[in-house]
Amino acid sequence: MPELLIADRDERDDLGAFVARAVRLDTAVLVRLRTRPSADGEQLLEAWASTPFDTLVTRTVRGRVEPGDLTVNGNELLASLAVVGGERIDPGPPQDIMWRSALPPATGWLAVDELPAEMVSDLADQGVAVAKENPGPRGTPPASLLDQSVLTVSGSGLDVKIPLRCLFALSGMGFLTSRQEGDKVRVTATDSWLRLDARFGAVVRRRHALLPLLV
Repeated sequence: MPELLIADRDERDDLGAFVARAVRLDTAVLVRLRTRPSADGEQLLEAWASTPFDTLVTRTVRGRVEPGDLTVNGNELLASLAVVGGERIDPGPPQDIMWRSALPPATGWLAVDELPAEMVSDLADQGVAVAKENPGPRGTPPASLLDQSVLTVSGSGLDVKIPLRCLFALSGMGFLTSRQEGDKVRVTATDSWLRLDARFGAVVRRRHALLPLLV
C-alpha cells in the first residue's frame, strides 16, 4: 500500500500548500511524488504537477514516498495532508498510468542568471492585465500571448527566452508571494529545458517544442 512519510510538520504544511495551489489551478490535477537522496544523505521528496499554462511545477521537502515514484490524485492527496496529523500519510491509490508528462533530467543544469523576484512578479502582473484585455475563446489567455517571450537571459554560454506562460505559472502557484527584500528567481537550463526557481517552488518547461513523429 502506498505511503508518504514526512516527519516534520512544517514540511508537511509546505507540501500541502503546494498541492492546494496546484488543485486550485486544475481540480483534476495529478501529483507525481518521487524520492531522491540529498547531498547530506537525507531523503528528499519531490512533488511534481502540471498546470493549465503547459508547464510543470515542483516543490521539494524532506521526506519520502513508498514506492519511490508514485502518481496520485491531487484532491485525494490534499485531503490526506489536511486530515492526517502524523508523519505517515496515505497519499491515495496509484494513478501512475495517467501521468503523461516527461520529467526533466536530474543533472546537466547550467546556471544562467538570477532575476529580482519583485521584477518577475511585476512582469507577471502586467501579463495578467494584458490577458484580461485579450481573452481567448474560452476566457483563458490565448496561446499566442502565453508564448510571448518577456525576458531573454544569458549565461553559461546559453541564451534563454522566458515565455509569459512561465511567469503565469510562478504567479498562479504563489511562488512569488514572499516579496522579501533581496529575493531572487534563479534561472537554470539545459539544452532542452528551462527552470525558474523561486522561494516556494519552481516552474519547469521544455525550451523547444517536440517535433511530431513522421509515420
